[in-house]
Amino acid sequence: MKKSENAIVSSSKIKFDESDEHESSSEDEREIERELADVTFEDLQKARSNGSHAVYKKPFSEKKGGRANKNRPMEVSAKKPVSRFREVIQVPKKVVRDPRFESLCGNFDEDGFKKRYNFLYENKLPAEREELKKSMKKSSDPAVIDELKNRISWIDKQIKSTATKRTDKDILSEHKKKEREATKQGKRPFYLKQSEIRKQRLVEKYEELKASGKLKSYVEKRRRKNAAKDHRFVPYRRPGTSEQQNQ
Repeated sequence: MKKSENAIVSSSKIKFDESDEHESSSEDEREIERELADVTFEDLQKARSNGSHAVYKKPFSEKKGGRANKNRPMEVSAKKPVSRFREVIQVPKKVVRDPRFESLCGNFDEDGFKKRYNFLYENKLPAEREELKKSMKKSSDPAVIDELKNRISWIDKQIKSTATKRTDKDILSEHKKKEREATKQGKRPFYLKQSEIRKQRLVEKYEELKASGKLKSYVEKRRRKNAAKDHRFVPYRRPGTSEQQNQ
């Protein structure tokens, strides 16, 4: 019985050894197949003919330069040409921050900004406009005159836009006060549209012009301006059409 058991154990060991050898040989074959996958047909023919030609070549791994200490510069090979722009010393990167979009600088207060810089639109820009008009009268260079005209028109637009925004804001704030009182009484709030704000602004301007006595001149000026705009779309009479009609 002992002999038979020993024979079974030895046979099982032989089987395991054979299976291990088979697995190792299959792994070797797979590795050889991977190596031969990138080899050209010409190299294979040379290897078969005399067996002296190397089929598999290890890829050339370039040695990267190192440094003994992080504070020392990088060691670079002298065989390679040095590029014109390279980082010799590692400088800490500058972080550029825009205060308009940074949460660290706080939130933008439009009302406070307008209150603090209101002197620009009330004092500085009108004074600059008067100075530009005086210098435009003195100048005789057409290029300088055009530049001064562009600057004056820009100042006029800035002053006009600020006045319009201020009027719209006053109308909206007055409407909000009325709606708050109405909601306290149980009414539904009415939100003012931009078109309604524009209408109220025109009504206020009309009342202001009427009170100052400048309404007729303003209406006449607007009429001439609109007529000039419409004149561009009027078709021109062809030359010779009147003569043909007379004949």
